Amino acid sequence: MQAEHKPLVSINHLSKRFGKVCAVDDVSLTIQPNEVVALLGENGAGKTTTIGSLLGQLKADSGEVIVFGHPAAHWAAKQQMGVMLQSATLPDNVKVIEQLRLFASYYPNSLSLEDALEKALLTDLQQRKVQTLSGGQKQRLLFAMAIIGNPRLVILDEPTVGLDATARREFWRCIRALAARGASVLLTTHYLEEADALSDRIIVLSKGRVIAQGVPEQIKAELGGKRLRFRSNTSHDVVQKLLPDTKVHSRGDYIEVYSTAPQTHLMALFDADITTLDLTVSGISLEDAFLHLTQSTVSTNSAVNNQEISS
Repeated sequence: MQAEHKPLVSINHLSKRFGKVCAVDDVSLTIQPNEVVALLGENGAGKTTTIGSLLGQLKADSGEVIVFGHPAAHWAAKQQMGVMLQSATLPDNVKVIEQLRLFASYYPNSLSLEDALEKALLTDLQQRKVQTLSGGQKQRLLFAMAIIGNPRLVILDEPTVGLDATARREFWRCIRALAARGASVLLTTHYLEEADALSDRIIVLSKGRVIAQGVPEQIKAELGGKRLRFRSNTSHDVVQKLLPDTKVHSRGDYIEVYSTAPQTHLMALFDADITTLDLTVSGISLEDAFLHLTQSTVSTNSAVNNQEISS
C-alpha cells in the first residue's frame, strides 16, 4: 500500500545551465498520484527546462529526476507518460482516426480509439482530415494523442495557447475528464484563470527557482483577503507608510492595496483624507498573487545585483 503513495515524479535539487545562463537552479518538486499540478512562471522562468529534464531530453548538471521509480528517459517511464508539447506539429493529409490509430500502436495498453475520441471531444470529427480542423480541434487531437497510451501522467505544455474563450473552455472539459479517471496532470499555462480552475496544486518558478507552491487558495492567501484599488494624487509611499501591515503596489494610474482587514484600512485612508477615486474592493485573484510573487523576486534579485556591483 505504501508504494501507491509514492510520488509519480520526484525532482531533487535539479540545476541546469546553458553557458552562463542558469535556466534551473536547485529545483525540487513532486507530482503525486491523481493530482493536477500547474507549473507557472514568466518566460525564461525555467518551465521548459524543467519539463525537458523530466522527459529526459536534457541532462541535468546536478540533481536527479525520478519518474515512476526510474531515471528520466527510461523506457519504462516513457510507457506511462503522455505528452502534449506547445511546439508539436501534425501531418495535414491524414484523418483524425488514422493519426490516433498510429499512436495507439506505440503503446502496449492503449485506450480504445472510441474512448480517446470521446475524451477529446473528437467523435464527430474522426473522419476529417487534419488540414480541415480548426485551431481548437487540432489542440484536441494533440490531446487525444497524448492520452491514447492510457498514461498515468500527462504533461500539457500550454495546451490552450491561441484558442478563443469557447475553445479553451471545451479543452478544460477534456482535462477535467482526464483527471476524473485518475491520471495525474502537469500543466503549464500563461492563463492564470486556467491554472486556478483546473489545478489541485500550483508551483511558481521565477529565475529558475521555486518561489512558491501550494493549493491555489494558499498562493492567493499570501497577499491577504481583499484588493483595494483606486486612483489618488497621493503617492504609493505615503499609502504604504499609512498602512504598514499591508502590501501596496502601483499599477499604472492606480494604487493597489492587499489587505486582510479592508474595512479598517479603508477607514484609515478616509481618516487621513487620502483621495480614493474609482475605488473598488475585490477578492484576491491568482494573477494578483502571481504578479506579486514574481515581481518581488525580480526586485530582490535586482537589489542583490546592485549590492554586488556597488561592493
